[in-house]
Amino acid sequence: MECQGNCAIPKILYCAIDYYRTIFHCDPHVASFAPGRVNLIGEHTDYNDGFVLPIALPMGTVMIGAKNDSNSVHIVSKSDNIGSQIEVKFDLPENGKLQKGEPKWANYVKGVISYFKGEVKEGFNAAIVSSVPVGGGLSSSAALEVATYVFLEALTEEYNKDLKDKALRCQKAEHDYADMPCGIMDQFISIMGEKGRALLLDCRSMEVTMVPLQSDSDVILITNSNVKHELSSSEYPVRRKQCEQAAEILGVKSLRDVNNEKLESNKSSLPVTVYKRARHVVSEIARTTQAAQALKINDFATFGKLMVESHNSLKDDYEVSCPELNQLVSIAIACDGVYGSRMTGGGFGGCTVTLLKQSAVDLVIKNIKNKYDGTPTFYIASASQGARDITPLLEEELINKLFE
Repeated sequence: MECQGNCAIPKILYCAIDYYRTIFHCDPHVASFAPGRVNLIGEHTDYNDGFVLPIALPMGTVMIGAKNDSNSVHIVSKSDNIGSQIEVKFDLPENGKLQKGEPKWANYVKGVISYFKGEVKEGFNAAIVSSVPVGGGLSSSAALEVATYVFLEALTEEYNKDLKDKALRCQKAEHDYADMPCGIMDQFISIMGEKGRALLLDCRSMEVTMVPLQSDSDVILITNSNVKHELSSSEYPVRRKQCEQAAEILGVKSLRDVNNEKLESNKSSLPVTVYKRARHVVSEIARTTQAAQALKINDFATFGKLMVESHNSLKDDYEVSCPELNQLVSIAIACDGVYGSRMTGGGFGGCTVTLLKQSAVDLVIKNIKNKYDGTPTFYIASASQGARDITPLLEEELINKLFE
């Protein structure tokens, strides 16, 4: 079985150390890690005050560095997908916030620096290495934001113990600096993820319920279609506005306040497309709470059925899927041992997530490779720990490197 991306922290940390030393000719002093995520179910519900059910991934982003005794920030990023400009330099402003600019990936970092709860008074050098595929719908952006925030905490020794506030600050960075009106799910799971548990998040109350996700005989397979998408230039903002339009017509704060009966009884007052968008959100919110209950009792058959219903709704009502994702889902659910499969993430490319028996993994991967028109990449996912300061691990790795 060929699976990529399950990079343990030491592996990308070694890579980051080598990279940092090559560029800056010294050792880093602090390090952070923040994971990507896969959403099991609950797509496009977060910005509608609904429920989502993601897990933090083993894959993530490492940021290492040190103060540089100046007012200047120098950051280098190592990724196959960020484009040709791998570094950025800028000065910290005496007053006010940093300005957006090129390269685009650096705006996520600038946004977090600007909204950091403490004060970033001194310049620093940093290297960023990530094992989260960019454009795959696994939230490489939130991993970068959260890794930056935790890095700044370690650098300044000013720690924000309010995890909700930390997530909201990272979200605001994405809203204002990347011009992406994302929901809160990605930042929450990257910060609050726990090993062996999915996170049921009420995106209205911000209440978190951890749901056990541990099975020796069942696994989660992520399949990357390798069709790239960039949400900031996609239909994402359009979908959000359509949902807001539906809520306004229905006289509610958000679609969270609408059930199926209310939606159907007011169908004639909604434009056809807006009705379809609302139907997805209303049904997806209900599916997500049902799926969480099924997961609590290890009812994977019900969970899988809800996953397929979710995909069909995203494909037909929300219209954010694409032929490649539809093909991947169709191939997967035709295999014995598969409970369910769906597209995950913003859509228009990216990944599918499949719940299946461990014994079926090899067959499913083989069938997808043989039948999928593109070139897929596979990841075995497990619910993993959220963001953390890994400076102590950095010190261990530096010591180990001396004896290699």
